[in-house]
Amino acid sequence: MLNLVKELCLLNGVSSGEDDVRDYLMERCRPYAASMRVDALGNLIVFKRGEKSTGNKLMLTAHMDEVGFIVNDITEDGYLKFAPVGGIDPRVVIGKRVSVGRGRIPGAIGLKAYHLVSAEEEKKVPDFEDLYIDIGAKDRADAERVTALGDLVAFESDAVEFGSGMLKAKALDDRVGCAVMLKLIEEELPMDCTFVFSVQEEVGTRGAFGAAFSVVPEIALVLEGTTAADLPGTDEHRRVAILGKGPVLSFMDNGTIYDRALFEQLRELAEEHGIPWQTKNYLSGGNDSSAIQRTKEGVRVAAVSTPVRYLHAPSSVVCCQDFNYVHTLVKHFIEALAAS
Repeated sequence: MLNLVKELCLLNGVSSGEDDVRDYLMERCRPYAASMRVDALGNLIVFKRGEKSTGNKLMLTAHMDEVGFIVNDITEDGYLKFAPVGGIDPRVVIGKRVSVGRGRIPGAIGLKAYHLVSAEEEKKVPDFEDLYIDIGAKDRADAERVTALGDLVAFESDAVEFGSGMLKAKALDDRVGCAVMLKLIEEELPMDCTFVFSVQEEVGTRGAFGAAFSVVPEIALVLEGTTAADLPGTDEHRRVAILGKGPVLSFMDNGTIYDRALFEQLRELAEEHGIPWQTKNYLSGGNDSSAIQRTKEGVRVAAVSTPVRYLHAPSSVVCCQDFNYVHTLVKHFIEALAAS
């Protein structure tokens, strides 16, 4: 599982440009899928047959996209101006390496030289419009030879194991969920399952709505990466989730109140099988559940998430044991659903 997560994180897939991630997943899923299709928005929908024929009763989903930027201007000096795609804190991007467009042109995010910063500016976090991407171009014409307006920009970051079973990488939200689903697709399952690798979650859960509308599941299980703020100086009640404490079972967030019976079932399965689990102790964020829940006549939804430190940053961190536990818990959930 660890190597799979690493490989997925090294791919670029800023919202609306998930092509490389989708191509990788299609290649891996092809030998195991009963059917596979890409819809109009770009969602990858994989149907996997299990021991029991249950059709579209259960849909599992994880999003392929990651946060990033989009080029919206090129200066006469050859610098790229940009806007964020998804929720990014400008404090985490200054000086970071990025890659631009499908050609992955290397660049670095810069800002005004420090010796030119006024005392008042020094107290203020720069806005995105104050920043630029330096790709080493001589002038605008030189930059336009390798980039264009509308090019997507992704963080450039290695996937590195460190400390006591930790992994640092970009896009852990939600390549950990994609990795768990791919692992399940490659295994024998007790019932039919539909897997949706969704697009554009980071810009408003856009892909999941269309996918759920076409699949029409009875139950949807969303596999996500969720905020962990288990850091020095953070009050305990605001830490949301803690790395190493197991999967996060959500009962509510900013977009969804989850199905109570499914939440209790997941909790009971975790306790029965000795899987550590936690809930969000500070309600925040949202995910594809909010779009799926409201599809057609409504869908029962549950979420199992991997806690992630420094979410939406170039160097996010997870505990590898947590996403392994997510995989185990989801397998037990599918088994329980098949048995019932």
